Amino acid sequence: MSEKIVLEATFNPSVKTYWLVSLLLFSTLIVIGIPLLVLSIPIFYLISSKMIAAMSAIITERKLIVKKGIFNKEEKTIPLEKITDVAMTQGPLMRMFNLYRLSFETAGQSAQGALVSLIGIEDAINFRETILSQKDKAVQGNRYTAEVETNTKDDFALLLQSTQRIEALLEKLVNSK
Repeated sequence: MSEKIVLEATFNPSVKTYWLVSLLLFSTLIVIGIPLLVLSIPIFYLISSKMIAAMSAIITERKLIVKKGIFNKEEKTIPLEKITDVAMTQGPLMRMFNLYRLSFETAGQSAQGALVSLIGIEDAINFRETILSQKDKAVQGNRYTAEVETNTKDDFALLLQSTQRIEALLEKLVNSK
């Protein structure tokens, strides 16, 4: 059964530059990384394009599907009603490139920190708001379903009691003749 897609994320290409600047800063902090910069920058640009192409985030009516990875492919499906927090962070370097990191935490999550974290989603604020509004719709839908099930059980119990009363009256009628 295929669900209707509500929103599909696109990723900002400047995330590659952000990753590169992060790599450069980290490499210059360690002495060994400085001579390796000549090799690592071209390799990084090749790999980072493939990393962005492999990333996707799709919001459906009831779940969030996140895919990423080029060597180690990873796909996580998170039911929207299980999401407890959608954190949006932006460090100083991220502000330079107008990037946000969205982190998703869920109910019943055993590890500390976010279950899924995505960086570079274009219009991250809208993506976050769409997730939260779809989550509210999914939770309300589940409440409605639970109410219908409860009402159906109550109706069935009333019907059963009514049938039992009719059987008892019929038995009295048959026994009285």
